Amino acid sequence: MHTLSVIIPAYNEEKTIFRLLQKVAGVQLINGIQKEIIVVDDGSRDATEQQVAHYNAQYSETPAIYFRQLGNRGKGAAIRKGLQLVTGDGVIIQDADLEYDPEDYNVLLKTFLKERLKVIYGSRFLKRENRHSSYWYYLGGRMVTLAANLLYNQRLTDEPTCYKLFDASFLKSIPLSCAGFEFCPEVTAKVAGRGIKIREVPINYYPRSMHDGKKIKWTDGLKAIWTLLKYR
Repeated sequence: MHTLSVIIPAYNEEKTIFRLLQKVAGVQLINGIQKEIIVVDDGSRDATEQQVAHYNAQYSETPAIYFRQLGNRGKGAAIRKGLQLVTGDGVIIQDADLEYDPEDYNVLLKTFLKERLKVIYGSRFLKRENRHSSYWYYLGGRMVTLAANLLYNQRLTDEPTCYKLFDASFLKSIPLSCAGFEFCPEVTAKVAGRGIKIREVPINYYPRSMHDGKKIKWTDGLKAIWTLLKYR
């Protein structure tokens, strides 16, 4: 791998996007791997765009490619657009908040490269000291993971995790139609449908609440299970 493309779907993340981009830029990847940072603004109504511009002005040596969607189309649509812009050998999804630590890219990359994988997930549940934003978020994640395991013969602990690292060519070969948060179950279903057992490694997690800007709702958990059923 020569370049890791980091796709950052963002919607109304003016409070965190600048700091997040600083963190992504600051990570020194193993084996001299370079980074390509791609921000897809999903029609934000706050100063997200200005914060990305502010970052690019200060960090011109590691600029972020910026694309703004025409309206709020959803996380999945933003990721699919980001994939069209990817030029790297690997792709990882990065939420625009600060719940996940970009330093963990190397944790995934070490196993990904050593075992010559097509895909690897970072699991919040494999690291026992991690907290979760609420019992209901924890339970919802567990239920979606259980459904994925039962329907697709996997042994996952954290299907809805943000940190999903892919071989870029492999991910681009998967036809995706997701618009919202169903990106995770759709890509899991279609990866499993190709006979791949998805590998996991433990990662850090720093949850935020709805008050802090968390956007996923309990109904998204139901949509995730329905998406898993649909593709099965």
